[in-house]
Amino acid sequence: MTQPETAVAHYLEAFDGIDGGEADRIRELRRAGMDRFVALGFPTMKNEDWHYTSVAPIATRSFDRTSFPSTVPSTDLDPFLFDSPEWPRLVFVDGWLAPELSNVPPRAGIDVSNLRPSLVDGSVDAALLGTIADHDTVGFTALNTALMQDGAVIRIGANVELETPIHLVFVSAQPVPLAASFPRNLVVLERGARASVIESYFGLRDESYLTVPVTEISLGEGARLEHVKVQNESAVAFHVGTIEAVQQRGSELHSFSYAAGAELSRTNVYTVLNGPGSSCTLNGMYMVSGVQHVDHQTRIVHAQPNTTSREIYKGILDGRSHGVFNGKVYVRPEAQKTDGKQSNNNLLLSDHARVDTKPQLEIFADDVKCTHGATVGRLDEVALFYMKSRGLDAEQARTLLIYAFAADVLETIPVKPVRDALEAAVFARVRGEELQLTSE
Repeated sequence: MTQPETAVAHYLEAFDGIDGGEADRIRELRRAGMDRFVALGFPTMKNEDWHYTSVAPIATRSFDRTSFPSTVPSTDLDPFLFDSPEWPRLVFVDGWLAPELSNVPPRAGIDVSNLRPSLVDGSVDAALLGTIADHDTVGFTALNTALMQDGAVIRIGANVELETPIHLVFVSAQPVPLAASFPRNLVVLERGARASVIESYFGLRDESYLTVPVTEISLGEGARLEHVKVQNESAVAFHVGTIEAVQQRGSELHSFSYAAGAELSRTNVYTVLNGPGSSCTLNGMYMVSGVQHVDHQTRIVHAQPNTTSREIYKGILDGRSHGVFNGKVYVRPEAQKTDGKQSNNNLLLSDHARVDTKPQLEIFADDVKCTHGATVGRLDEVALFYMKSRGLDAEQARTLLIYAFAADVLETIPVKPVRDALEAAVFARVRGEELQLTSE
């Protein structure tokens, strides 16, 4: 067998070794996921959606699904809590809930729990889990479906408004190389509900590991979700994650994806505007250096009339890093009065850094307003000269220009403590300092 085939066989063996005792529907869902993964295998660069990203570093290794969490002192989490330790929080270490690090006070109309018990008794939203994220055609989602361990289940009741964000913290801490975790999250907002959910991914050890998370989101009529994902994995880690949503009439999704870690990372953000008047804002920022490879793919499906989408992704690349952005907007024939705007802007700080960007529109309706665009450039020499003529040294001028490039998209982050922390982290990284996710 080839190395990728060997890896697929390795995961099939891991699937066969999963303990029984789960509900029938979950076993059937796992089996469907594994069958599809075996049929699909790992994507190759012949696949249009993976044309600029090779997953060979993942497909040629056999990562081991973790069976228990490592011990993590609570103080190790402090730099990643956005100076907001009071937020309701679920912490997952190596893919498994760490109850001693988690804190979710009870509140009427809000149900926040971990997924694992529901897999056993089948009480998790059986009509939703595994039905939003596509495991039929997407290999990594199929792999997660087969090997999912634990994760968060969040349900916000009708017309309930949550004042503080719910923070989902995913820590990789296994002291051995080639560990793998497969978190699975389900977020459900019923009619008129309001909530903010933050997902943070980071590693505490410089080991090569793999994280393959999937988050499914269901937004009821008039619901509003602010969702932020922060990917700050270890420098030799691999991260392939998917966020997939379905939105009903008048619902709003505000998504922000920040990626600064991992040797190779890919984040998919997909949504279907499945009700008239629904809207989404998909924004993001990626900042990489050295030999890092970062890939973002977005897909917005306008499936009903009078829907709106806005999208801005920005990238800052240094060293020999490689960035990829592939944004798709589909407008179905029935989606008249669609209003969509999409842009991707990239700043290259090195002659060896590169980016491949591919914004796309596929429109099958005739009464729409849709635009898209992309830019790739370097620091403005005229602006640098002007700032130096006003007394700044070359490094100060460079730092301020890079920060200004990032600031306008960072300012769209809807949760202020996260916004402040990421602005500080970007500024620190531009100055060559250690990244910290606090707002100090």
